[in-house]
Amino acid sequence: MDEQLRIILIIIISVSIFGLILFVFVRNYIKNKIDNLVKEKKKLK
Repeated sequence: MDEQLRIILIIIISVSIFGLILFVFVRNYIKNKIDNLVKEKKKLK
């Protein structure tokens, strides 16, 4: 039972870290896209 619990915790922690890293990359990508769109709009005006 102890070995199973350890494996489950490792999987949960790994997935959490991967999700956090993915979230940061996606957030930065979307933020850059929005900033570029705002710059384009200001250039057109």
